[in-house]
Order: sequence, then C-alpha cells, then structure tokens
Amino acid sequence: MDLSRRTFLVGASAAMGSALPTARSFAQSMRDMSAYQRIYGPVDDDIFPIPGIDLSRINSAYLRRVVQYDTPEAPGTIVINPQTRYLYLVMRDGMAVRYGVGVGRSGFSWAGSATIKDKQEWPDWYPPKEMFGRQPELKEQMGELPGGPGMPGGPGNPLGARALYLWQGNKDTLYRIHGTFEPWTIGTNVSSGCIRMINQDVIDLYNHTPTGTKVVVLSGRTRRNQTASHS
Repeated sequence: MDLSRRTFLVGASAAMGSALPTARSFAQSMRDMSAYQRIYGPVDDDIFPIPGIDLSRINSAYLRRVVQYDTPEAPGTIVINPQTRYLYLVMRDGMAVRYGVGVGRSGFSWAGSATIKDKQEWPDWYPPKEMFGRQPELKEQMGELPGGPGMPGGPGNPLGARALYLWQGNKDTLYRIHGTFEPWTIGTNVSSGCIRMINQDVIDLYNHTPTGTKVVVLSGRTRRNQTASHS
C-alpha cells in the first residue's frame, strides 16, 4: 500500500495541501469550503444512503486534511490522540491524514496498542452486558441476531457506516473505530470508549486500512478503564 503524499489522495482533501495558511483570502476560503462540501456531501451509492454533513455544525479544525506529523510509527499505522480528538493515518515523508474524532467520556478513556482484526460495512451492534446494566432501556431497542441480542446495521445503528474492530493478541478489546450519524459530536468526549468518526471519514479510513493494521491510542489524563462498550 503506497502511503506517500504524492499518490495517497484522500477525496479532495489532499488537493488542499498539508497546512492551510493562517491568513487566507476570501477566494481561498471558498475553494476550501467547496472541497469540503464534496468530501462531506451525500453518499448515495452505499448499501444505505448517507446524508451530507451540515458543516456549520462542526468545528472546521476537525475536518479531514493532510498534515505534517512527526511520529516513530511506520506508514500505515493509525495513531489516536484522545486529548486533541484527532486520529492520524500515518503516511510517508512525515505526513499523515488527520481526522477529527469523538472519544470516551470521563471514566471510559483507554490507551495502548491494538490491531485491526476485522472490518465491517454497516456493522451489527452488540452492546456488552455492562452497557445493558447502565442503560437497561437499551434492551427494548434490540432484536435477536445470530450473535445474540443486538441491533442490525443501518442508519439507526450507533456504529454508523463502518467499523474497525480492535484486538490485542487473541482477545477482542470490545473497542471500535466506527462511524456516527451524530457528526456534531466529533471533537468531543462523548462515547463509552470507542472512537467515533464522521461516516464519510470512517469510510475513507476503512478503504485505506487493511486488517492487521497497528493502532496506537496515546495516553490521556485518565487511566484506562478495562470495561469496554460498543459506542
């Protein structure tokens, strides 16, 4: 997989360069907005339609772009910084694709290294028993799926359009990188430990990330909580 900046084109974002000027002309701003409208426009050719994003509801700092990023991790690695709410897909030549994410609320933070063992389009959602204990009303929303009580994939599913499943060795951590139909939550501490992304972004990441990819979640202010969940 070629992850050089020259050949790694991420929608229209790569055309905007690695760092946007701090003082931009009105014309440049309009070009940037036009590019983002293409990136985050509606997706009509997927299994389910995905609506376009109202960019006025999202801090522009959390929109996808290619940036300079110094890291000892190899190209192809995913690095997540919960404190800044950014996910980086490491490229060659000191660059990375940077995506805004939503991360775990206080008490649900986690850190460490994992591997993407599985990838799913429009994944089913199986809340763990701990989540049912915290939110017993969830049981009313579940159906009986092959894997047990859960919610089938689709627009009403909190895992969104794609999910990347994080394992440590032969153990499922129960943490996921997944999409969301609540894009206004990106850039906040909102989830129960999982990493949520705008659906258009998680599709882009999914398309450039094979199984076996290393994922590094940097340490935050809170210690890792071993009780995981799927949202």
